[in-house]
Amino acid sequence: AILELELNSDLKQQLRELQISSAREIDVLNKKAIIISVPFPQLRSFQVIQPRLVRELEKKFSGNSVIIVAQRRILKKPTRKQRKSKQPRPRSRTLTAVHDAILEDLVYPSEIIGKRTLIRLDGSRLIKVYLEEKERQNLEHKKEAFVAAYKRLTGKDVHFEFHKDD
Repeated sequence: AILELELNSDLKQQLRELQISSAREIDVLNKKAIIISVPFPQLRSFQVIQPRLVRELEKKFSGNSVIIVAQRRILKKPTRKQRKSKQPRPRSRTLTAVHDAILEDLVYPSEIIGKRTLIRLDGSRLIKVYLEEKERQNLEHKKEAFVAAYKRLTGKDVHFEFHKDD
């Protein structure tokens, strides 16, 4: 489908120099969603054309939600044996930072206004994410796809709400 867009659309020039690492299909209630992983250095280039690209791909895949996420690396926490390593682990490679960045990628071009972590009585956690109210009409139909994609990529439960910025 990307090849077809590259051949005959107005996105031809921008798509020519971009690459895709992988694409997976996940189940969302009674529909499907497609998660496209792109190399991290090219994420900004993808985000420039993301609204048009996602719209075109959703047309091609007959209404399936399309989500673009950067491929990031998580480095494990240094142990006592590894303390003498050459370099400290960058903050951007920690589990928390990568999961937060994946959440940001999922909801792009909208912005996350706030986050709350609810810990239930049974010990399970739920992350409540508040998005901009002005993006409601663009993202309302994709909320379930975002929840399923985040659960698939990180294993964490998340709930999206739209909130007015005060």
